[in-house]
Amino acid sequence: TVEIRLHILHPTFVDVTLNSHSIPMPSSASSQTDFSFFEDVWAVVRMIPRGRVTTYGAIARYLGAAGSSRMVGWAMNACHTVKPRVPAQRVVNRNGVLTGKHHFGDIHAMQALLEKEGVEVENDRILRFRDLFWDPAQHLG
Repeated sequence: TVEIRLHILHPTFVDVTLNSHSIPMPSSASSQTDFSFFEDVWAVVRMIPRGRVTTYGAIARYLGAAGSSRMVGWAMNACHTVKPRVPAQRVVNRNGVLTGKHHFGDIHAMQALLEKEGVEVENDRILRFRDLFWDPAQHLG
């Protein structure tokens, strides 16, 4: 049995309680289909190797939802309490910028996690981004 309760947090977000785990989701993602999309995003992100990064757009394209980069971003914002852990620090914007850093509690946490994996970051941008870019379409087929 799955228990789902919705609570309005903000005009664009609802709080979904799923089996006692609270997951903030965009209000447009209140259907089971959208929740499955979030789970698909998290599954892809869990496959990104340590020391590599990908983009919101690359994940969206791999999942057959080109143009849904923002929804991938919402999924990343909602992943911080999900088990098993989702290495959200490995997802950056198309220019290699740490645009999601504000969702880690401490604005330096995303960079610190990447640097712990050997990824060099300068001025919130991945150095050698092209070399470290991991394309799920190429690596997962």
